[in-house]
Amino acid sequence: MLSFNQTINNHQTFTLTGIPGMPEQDFWLALSLCLLYSFTVLGIVTILAVIKVEQHLHEPMYYFLAMLVATDLSLPLSSVPTTISAHWLSWCSVTLDVCVTEIVFIHTFGGVESGVLVAMVFDRFMAIHFPLRYATVLTHGVIGRIGAAVLLWSVGIVLPAPLLIKRLPFCHSNTLSHAYCLHQDAMRLACADTRVNSIYGLLEVIFVIVVDALLLLASSFLIFQVVLGIASWEETLKALNTCLSHICAVRLFYVPLFGMTVIHCFGKHLSPVVHTVIASTYLPLPPLLSPIVYSVRTKQTHQWIVQVFHGGRVGS
Repeated sequence: MLSFNQTINNHQTFTLTGIPGMPEQDFWLALSLCLLYSFTVLGIVTILAVIKVEQHLHEPMYYFLAMLVATDLSLPLSSVPTTISAHWLSWCSVTLDVCVTEIVFIHTFGGVESGVLVAMVFDRFMAIHFPLRYATVLTHGVIGRIGAAVLLWSVGIVLPAPLLIKRLPFCHSNTLSHAYCLHQDAMRLACADTRVNSIYGLLEVIFVIVVDALLLLASSFLIFQVVLGIASWEETLKALNTCLSHICAVRLFYVPLFGMTVIHCFGKHLSPVVHTVIASTYLPLPPLLSPIVYSVRTKQTHQWIVQVFHGGRVGS
């Protein structure tokens, strides 16, 4: 029994994975990720600055946009410490507590982003279907409560998963598949029955991702139904244009998530390098593209950025 306990205690740390068989390429991947993170922060800070400075953007649609880009900033930053440490500094060992903390942040912010996307589609539904009641229903207080509810819901759903991980003994291989910690990745390394973890992980996916996806589909269907019922073709195009940025944002979130899942389940024959690159860009790439989408598709944001780079006065 003593020997077994000592074996367990020796595996309370995890080994992060760089580029298998190509350690000399880790520096370049880390440098690319740093540039990716830098551009992401620049784009997100720009969007937040636009919303704060421009008084006429202080309305529900842009408050939800601020929540989305703030989450976009938090999600990749959750994995930055371990990712950069593994690829750049070759510090590939993390303790169980650090790994569990990273799991909490990554999964929580992923759930928050999914919930905010649902809130943004609901905002567009209210604006198009009930334009006269829109401003009175979505007040600042209601928006704040929606944001708080999304955060609390995500934390409440995610928190039991890492607590379940902490109760597991780890006495075999302790090498993770990526340069950051995920619940399912850490769970597979346990040397005990993980059925409870697997079932809860599945319920977490259903309650956060699947339910939100169904709500997004239902809301989008209702929006298109209302839009297509508008008599004027010009008004129809205008209404669809206001939803296009949100559709792109939804795709930016769900397409990489679906792709990561497919590669993880059916891409075992692919080179480990492919898995590493996809895993490393899965979190930071969508937040990088999201500000670009809103900068191009949102007229006010585009005009503000043009004014700044041409030396014009903001808000003029």
